[in-house]
Amino acid sequence: MKKLISISILFSLLLTGFAFAGGQAEAPLGSEDNPIIWSFVPSGEMERVAAGAQSVADMLQDETGLFFKTNVATEYAGVIEALASNPPEAHMASLATFAYVMAAERGVAEAALVSVRYGSPTYNGQIITRADSGISSVAQLAGKTFGRPDPLSTSGWIIPMLTMRAAGVNPDTGLKGVVDCGSHDAVVAAVYNGNVDAGATFVDARSSIEKDYPDVMDKVVVIAVTENIPNDGVQFSPSVDAATRAKIVDALLKIAATDEGKAALKTAYQWNALEKHDDSFYDPFRQVLQAAGLSIEELNK
Repeated sequence: MKKLISISILFSLLLTGFAFAGGQAEAPLGSEDNPIIWSFVPSGEMERVAAGAQSVADMLQDETGLFFKTNVATEYAGVIEALASNPPEAHMASLATFAYVMAAERGVAEAALVSVRYGSPTYNGQIITRADSGISSVAQLAGKTFGRPDPLSTSGWIIPMLTMRAAGVNPDTGLKGVVDCGSHDAVVAAVYNGNVDAGATFVDARSSIEKDYPDVMDKVVVIAVTENIPNDGVQFSPSVDAATRAKIVDALLKIAATDEGKAALKTAYQWNALEKHDDSFYDPFRQVLQAAGLSIEELNK
């Protein structure tokens, strides 16, 4: 009997050794060999977002001892797909409002932190045009070209689309064309340069290109402002355990209270602070969509 037990133990040890020797064992999440991947959407100019994101990740590593890898996707949907992949290609994300609601609907993202800008966890969108365009109302967008940051941008398309419908302009058939500019900054530049007749961004994305276009506030004007929209923030893949999430959330809140942290967050996404909020924070936005008679699936077509 003892001999049989010894052989069994030896066999188990040999199998374990084989697994490690064969590279079967995965390094713990957050280790140098298996860093936590934090994916960002291209809300602003990609190089600026990437620089700010990396600075925050470096501070997070110093604070938590965990290793992080950041990336900026070329489109909002790319971050959702990274969260949805198996195994996840993103463990954390900073999704815009509608993109987060979509990801939550699919069960691939869970809200943890919401950003604060100008003292508020909500923001507004704006519809813009050139001052000399002759357009002064949303109804006059009929037959015009329209620039948006991304099809999943809340302030750059989802809410403006509902606003146009309310004004009698069908965004699917009533516009001359819709141009995906890639970021809010790029929408402002496209309107400024006359590449599109009008566009939509968050308030006030014009200031982000003021260095390159000093007269942008005069040349590009706002013709409509949306109701309050829940801010973007930090979300986790369900695969990240509660203890790791708590460690990261606490560290981010601590970092956001420092001058260095505030500077990095502002560089990435113009965040001034962070607040703890769960998925229920986005329920009022879901209600806006329901009141408009539109489902998340319809809006994602």
